[in-house]
Amino acid sequence: MYRVKQLDTSVDLGGFSQWLKGQGVPHRISEEGGFQVLWLENPDHAEPVLEALDRFLAEPEVRQAVEHHNRSPVFVAGRWQPSPRHAPLVLAIIVLGVLMAWFTGLGSNQFTATLMFVDPRAYDWGSMAERLDALSATLASGQVWRLFTPDFLHFSWTHIIFNSVMLWFLGSQVEWFDGRGRLVVLFIITSLLSNGLQYLISGPLFGGLSGVVYGILGYCWLSQRTLPRFQFPPALVTFAVVWMVIGFTPFPEMLGLGSMANEAHLGGFVAGLGLAAILPTRKKQQT
Repeated sequence: MYRVKQLDTSVDLGGFSQWLKGQGVPHRISEEGGFQVLWLENPDHAEPVLEALDRFLAEPEVRQAVEHHNRSPVFVAGRWQPSPRHAPLVLAIIVLGVLMAWFTGLGSNQFTATLMFVDPRAYDWGSMAERLDALSATLASGQVWRLFTPDFLHFSWTHIIFNSVMLWFLGSQVEWFDGRGRLVVLFIITSLLSNGLQYLISGPLFGGLSGVVYGILGYCWLSQRTLPRFQFPPALVTFAVVWMVIGFTPFPEMLGLGSMANEAHLGGFVAGLGLAAILPTRKKQQT
């Protein structure tokens, strides 16, 4: 164990210790000569833990957020474990995605084209100019739903399962802590930017909720720095960004994974970061 901080025994670190456990940070607090000492198992955790501790001690709103986190009914033994009633909107999105995966035969039948950004059978889309013309004609005909329906197209069960797990883990936290309205805004903006960018770069043959997932991840990561309330391992953001960068290389196709909707990932992530930067951080009153 590594000694990282010594404080007076009058400081109550119980809530902070419980929060660290929930974040998966191995530690202990001992008493030595009238002081309490914080020890960490991994020295790499020292800098972020000390930064969080300084904010915990200096900012009342951060202490309130930590206390709310610790007593929330959606945490079991410090772990985020919501039930369907805690995030019904996220659950509905997942169910709709699974139903559309089944109804379209994982993107293999004729109905698939009605969910794409534009109907690839009706328009030429080989060049940027043709894609813009096709989009303009599609929207002029009233098919506005196509801006969002590519989210619910998936081409393998692995694809929909992975997206659903990540959306449940992250999206349920946004719905619970920041409210259903905030989740709706996130879904709309990240869908528009991720689907729009992917279409403009590569055309309409894409689908999946991963752009939304990347957007919610970006939102959670940046917004968390203003008001700690979400629970996810920091390595998740690193892994997601590295995987996004790898997606722009030939490596996934060399592994037999096929092409990925890289622009959708990038567009969603940027949208999530932007929303975290401009939307005010607020806490929903929980019951």
